[in-house]
Amino acid sequence: MASESSSGGSAGYIEHHLTNLTAGEGFWTFHVDSLFYSVLLGVLFAGSFYFAARRATAGVPGRWQSFVEMMVDFVNTQVKDAYHGPSKLLAPLALTIFCWVFLMNFMDLVPVDLLPRIGELMGIKYMKVVPSTDLNITFGLSIAVFLLIIVFSIRAKGLGGFGREIFFKPFGKWLLPFNVTLKVVEELAKPMSLALRLFGNLYAGELIFILIALFTLGNTLTSLVTSAAAFSFLVQFVLGLAWALFHILVITLQAFIFMMLTIVYLSMASEEH
Repeated sequence: MASESSSGGSAGYIEHHLTNLTAGEGFWTFHVDSLFYSVLLGVLFAGSFYFAARRATAGVPGRWQSFVEMMVDFVNTQVKDAYHGPSKLLAPLALTIFCWVFLMNFMDLVPVDLLPRIGELMGIKYMKVVPSTDLNITFGLSIAVFLLIIVFSIRAKGLGGFGREIFFKPFGKWLLPFNVTLKVVEELAKPMSLALRLFGNLYAGELIFILIALFTLGNTLTSLVTSAAAFSFLVQFVLGLAWALFHILVITLQAFIFMMLTIVYLSMASEEH
């Protein structure tokens, strides 16, 4: 149910839910809520998988160990199919990306007013709980992948080969400025596509949940005895449930796409030809 703190009506309610809790000024403005939830979910993923590894047994595995083994096998299969070079880093990286991005996306399924309302009771005015709806977070992830692309490319081709690829391909030394321009556009398109695709899909999903919550904007639990309020609450519940079930596919697919594109980009960077 929509929170009554949005005294500015529908526009104020939407603006409140799309505003980050910030610290600092100018360029050094930090989105504290996005950083907090992304780090928390990263620690949750790493800690739970570490616990499964420490408790692993050669006998009959428990449910959590079976799930972790299934995830590891799934990611290993994707890496072997898409990446043809030797790398001990890529499979753990792909597993981390898939699980971490999925958990950040999964926060979109938490009722939109639940955690922000708890934050208000603790004196926190703004709270966005879905890190992947923050462009800073998605670009941070994609920039890390971009730096790995450069590292993989230099490792496979050498510094000289990497330089020749930038300056002399595909049209040779006589069209050097054109070669550099094409290479820059090609490489910058990779992190931008990763960041904007994830951000756009999750931001749109969150906005739809907020719009669904507007069906009961201003209604309290005690006012649900009226027929109009009860009907709006029922419509919100049905629409929210339907969108949540569909959104499970969206959040999983977006995490998978981010992982697969990372593998493909690193595989392309490792190709010597």
